[in-house]
Amino acid sequence: MQAFEKKIAGKPGAEQVLAPGFLRRMGAVIYDALLLLAVWFFATAIILPFNSGQAFAADQYFFPFYLLAVSYVFYGWFWTHGGQTLGLRAWKIKLVNSDGIAANWRQVSMRFFAAMLSWACFGLGFVWCIFDKNRQCWHDRLSKTRLVFPAPEKSGLQN
Repeated sequence: MQAFEKKIAGKPGAEQVLAPGFLRRMGAVIYDALLLLAVWFFATAIILPFNSGQAFAADQYFFPFYLLAVSYVFYGWFWTHGGQTLGLRAWKIKLVNSDGIAANWRQVSMRFFAAMLSWACFGLGFVWCIFDKNRQCWHDRLSKTRLVFPAPEKSGLQN
């Protein structure tokens, strides 16, 4: 995986930070998409009784907005509480703001909606990290956040 990773320059005087490459990001996206799909099933099961147990029709615009809100809360909560969704954790990536600390709700809101824009442009916002000198996607830059490799956790075991 090191061939797809690159050191990026931080603030003057700061140490170098490794940024995950495109393939690692996409691995995390796929993991999170599978988990989000399961969350959508559960969220649908919760509101289905309010629709008389019937499937939602194409003219019921509430349902897609409901799933969008569920997605926003899903990502926002994980990103503001530890900076890692399960996909990010599995691929050993963490979301931080430009200062290297946890992102706030304003930043994750901007990141969420900018990532939707990145996907709406046929994924070009994600592919951008291949060509960006700091390995950042559009939504990284717009939200002033970045993906990094977290510091290794210290084990409680002593040798």
